[in-house]
Amino acid sequence: MIVNSPHNPTGKIFSARTLEGLATILAEASKLYGKVIYMISDETFSRIVFDHQSCPSPTQFYPFSFLVYGYSKTLMAPGQRIGYIALPSTMPKREEIRRVIAMLQASAFGWCFPSVLMQYALSDLEKININMEHLQKKRDWMDSSLRGMGYQLHTPDGTFFLLVRSPWEDDCAFAELLASQDVFVLPGTPQEIPGYFRISLTASEEMISRALPKFQAAIKYAVG
Repeated sequence: MIVNSPHNPTGKIFSARTLEGLATILAEASKLYGKVIYMISDETFSRIVFDHQSCPSPTQFYPFSFLVYGYSKTLMAPGQRIGYIALPSTMPKREEIRRVIAMLQASAFGWCFPSVLMQYALSDLEKININMEHLQKKRDWMDSSLRGMGYQLHTPDGTFFLLVRSPWEDDCAFAELLASQDVFVLPGTPQEIPGYFRISLTASEEMISRALPKFQAAIKYAVG
């Protein structure tokens, strides 16, 4: 079982109640099948949370879970593959599993290691935080502006994406329409989310100011 919270691309944070319920289901299913069902919790965006919300981890509720975290999103440096896998103290055979992970990294999956330079920089990276106040300002600005134009979207709890409903059923065609005006979004169809497109909030305020009138013109053209 893989859980991603805050979720990419919806920005949804799963509540403690939801995760506790999921833990109960997995525990019962493990007994039913006679073997442990492990959970991988992708928490790459756990530090990019809006409105001062909390972001509970499945590891708080389910002992057979792996917490996976990477710094690339928080640092807005996706090319830097550095992070960690953490195991809850409640996980049975914890030390044995840690040794297996280390062996896998050093052998068949040796390419998972980050560069030596990034390994030395890890303690400094841990101290760096994204400017959430500035990011939330851009989220609120784009969210309200797009809604005012007639776009349908869910306000994200976290991440730096907006998932927007395409005015056309063919989201790739609408993305091409925006691209013709130098506004670049990621259509949903390649991500198995047809009918939607994704916007990155990492754009500068100047870029957003230039893009918003083009979003307005695009939806006006799309709906006639």
